[in-house]
Amino acid sequence: MKARQPSLKRPLIIQPLILQFVTVFLCCAIIIGLAIRMDSGGPYADERITKVIAGAIARGPGGGLTVTATPELATLRAEAPDLWFVAQDDAGRSVAFGDVPAQYRSVAARLTDFAHAAIRDPTPPYRLAAVIRRETSPAGPLTILGHGRVSKLTFVVFMASNVVVIPIFLLMASISLIVTPWIVRRSLAGVARVAAEAERIDTNQRSLRLNEQHVPREIGPLVRAVNDALARLDEGYARQQRFIASAAHELRTPIAILRAKVEAADDPATRRLASDVARLGNVAEQLLDLQRLDGGSLDERFDLAGLARHAVADLAPLLIASSRTIQLIVEGEPTVRGDAGAIERVIVNLVQNAIDHGGRNAIVRVTPDGFEVEDDGPGIPPDERERVFEPFHRLRPRSTGTGLGLHLVQQVVERHRGKVAILGAPDGGTLVRVELPPA
Repeated sequence: MKARQPSLKRPLIIQPLILQFVTVFLCCAIIIGLAIRMDSGGPYADERITKVIAGAIARGPGGGLTVTATPELATLRAEAPDLWFVAQDDAGRSVAFGDVPAQYRSVAARLTDFAHAAIRDPTPPYRLAAVIRRETSPAGPLTILGHGRVSKLTFVVFMASNVVVIPIFLLMASISLIVTPWIVRRSLAGVARVAAEAERIDTNQRSLRLNEQHVPREIGPLVRAVNDALARLDEGYARQQRFIASAAHELRTPIAILRAKVEAADDPATRRLASDVARLGNVAEQLLDLQRLDGGSLDERFDLAGLARHAVADLAPLLIASSRTIQLIVEGEPTVRGDAGAIERVIVNLVQNAIDHGGRNAIVRVTPDGFEVEDDGPGIPPDERERVFEPFHRLRPRSTGTGLGLHLVQQVVERHRGKVAILGAPDGGTLVRVELPPA
């Protein structure tokens, strides 16, 4: 089972997000803990009672203040049986409810001098814990001093802290979830660009190099290493091409001399070596063709139908002399951009391959998308139709071919950014279809 490749999402996105969340959570917990640990001096009177009290105070017939029994006040009295309060308007009129402690009587007479206060006593039962608040009531603005429910500071601080901290935590978490992946993707955009550049590098675009300008500094060494490796591969490929060219050129002269001596020999056994010498010469020429693939220009525009007519015209006398036929069918007049000489050699190789493998009749058909070469030979089995493009692969072990012809065809077509495929002909032979992009 193939192991999964490690992803950069975990170290660059997931782990930093987890660290940020843990850090924010701990900071919030520390802030809340510090607030709770503050010495409050005792519990507080619940300041929310003043709103209930204000809602229960109205004006009497003479303009004085009166307390009305509202449902909210009844509920508050049930929750705090020791409820007491004093309310005073801006004119100095006041109303009291419950048993107001003596300590507050002097304060109750001058409530309008205060607006906000929290008073607490240090020991239970905390009956002196009270609040002063300015409220708006049916009787108008009032200042209220009251005692009711008593709340511990811990709960108050905890709730108040959460009201502030939780939204901050959620806001920071949301920003981290959105911004962090965006920053990482933006930082690694250069890597995707380099990957796209790498996909364009092939045997026909070997001189391309990856651009280091847009990748992060940490990935720069990897890009430089890849560029250095590409340079070494180019150098090795160039040496190989020079060796093939030199070897093929060096072989041509002794092969030509050998051919002449074999043809001029009086011994019949020696003359029978002519086919083997011709095969050697064909191998040398095809090796040169492979070497010339890199040298031809791909900027020439030419008429594919006219090129096919020229190739068929050159082949026809040789085929007729060997009791074979060739036919040209033009179904389209495509214009192609590339190396006309290389494409003509493709047509010649395909026709010679068709004749050499048992076909007696060949058809060259020019289509709007390229051309086809069809023969009436025994055909190629479907499981061999891809392998015959491999160099030096022969369909039959004793075949007279070199095994380079179809490989050369494939190399030329792919260099022109086209496609070549072997299919079965309608009459049982072989059909080789070549598709070329239009100019």
